[in-house]
Amino acid sequence: MTAYVIYIREQTFDQKELDIYSNSVGPVLEKFPMQFLAANGRLEVLEGSAPEAVAIARFPTIDAALAWYRSPDYQAVAQHRFKGASYRGFVVEGL
Repeated sequence: MTAYVIYIREQTFDQKELDIYSNSVGPVLEKFPMQFLAANGRLEVLEGSAPEAVAIARFPTIDAALAWYRSPDYQAVAQHRFKGASYRGFVVEGL
């Protein structure tokens, strides 16, 4: 069943680290069966506080999403994201 990974960026600490992440993550993402549906575009808050940015990616299954997230290649690049900003991230199964 299709799964969606959702990241909510709450606060940026170091833009240089986020730039390193952005410039490095592409080749890692290409190794996995995923498609971005939204990434850091315009958003309108309906409830609660506004995040800095939101990204949504589709995977064929939760297992595929977890394989991507847990992969050594992604975790190596993600260290820059961790240093650059605080996020909430989760994977949810679709209908």
